[in-house]
Amino acid sequence: MLLPLSIPSPGIDHLQLGPIRIQFYALCILVGIVVAVLLTNHRLTKRGAERWVVLDFAFWGVLLGIIGARAYHVLSHYNDYFGPTANQNWWAIWEGGIAIFGALIGGGIGVFIACRMTGIRFLSFADALAPGLLIAQGLGRFGNWFNHELFGAPTTLPWGLEIESTNPAWPQGLPEGTLFHPTFLYEMLWNFLGAAVIILLERRLNLRWGRAFALYLIWYGIGRSFTEAIRLDPSQVLFGIRTNIWAAWLAVLVGLVILIVQARRHPGLELGVYAPGRGPAAKGAAVSSDDADSYYVLDADGAIVTTEPATEPEPATSGDSART
Repeated sequence: MLLPLSIPSPGIDHLQLGPIRIQFYALCILVGIVVAVLLTNHRLTKRGAERWVVLDFAFWGVLLGIIGARAYHVLSHYNDYFGPTANQNWWAIWEGGIAIFGALIGGGIGVFIACRMTGIRFLSFADALAPGLLIAQGLGRFGNWFNHELFGAPTTLPWGLEIESTNPAWPQGLPEGTLFHPTFLYEMLWNFLGAAVIILLERRLNLRWGRAFALYLIWYGIGRSFTEAIRLDPSQVLFGIRTNIWAAWLAVLVGLVILIVQARRHPGLELGVYAPGRGPAAKGAAVSSDDADSYYVLDADGAIVTTEPATEPEPATSGDSART
């Protein structure tokens, strides 16, 4: 007899430390933020940024990202908060309800503020952030498992997710014991794979000038449009399609536009992450990323190994010509 492969839902969703309750979902998000900060710091410093400048980005990005995530969720579930049968408080974020696309919008504004403060180019930071962001999102999806939420349509696949029939999102009329698509697992694995793909491709391709971030948008948008299409939780619908699917398609489109535009504007490699005239070595810099009369060597991680001025071959003398 084969052992069942269905995925049970956890029996607990929080850790109680005396009077303090720590939700596992919040803990997963916190771990994701820490991992993203550490990985982004490593990638940024390899590219010439000051160590731990990423903390400026983390402060503004996380702060405005949380605000944006909550605002997007409330607006995409408008009736739950402002409709005639509203039963939730729009400001009670601790009761659950945040959205990644809102976090990207709010976090993007926070990154822009940090870029103005530090002098690092927006797309240069986004490139460094891309794989860490996917890992953080994957860890956040793991937190959804503890909350018994955001599961997909019923399935007979052996890895179906077990959900209690008393769950508020349980579809009416389904028998108890029905299994559901574990969309949290699909998206988590998709995000982890995407982070690995970006890091590996960077070793072979020029993914600077916003190209790594563009791949992030395309990768995440494709995966999210699939998982969103099979989810059962209620959401706002526009022209018969869930708003989050529209947002996922928009992410893919923006990613494609960035790839096309940046390929034309910046066909060469990127020497540094700072805007011209900014950064700790700006005053003494001998070569800039826009200097056409220079060449450089990068290691496997994209870090600068050497930078030297390009030299033209010396013209041949008459004596040299006679000997050829």
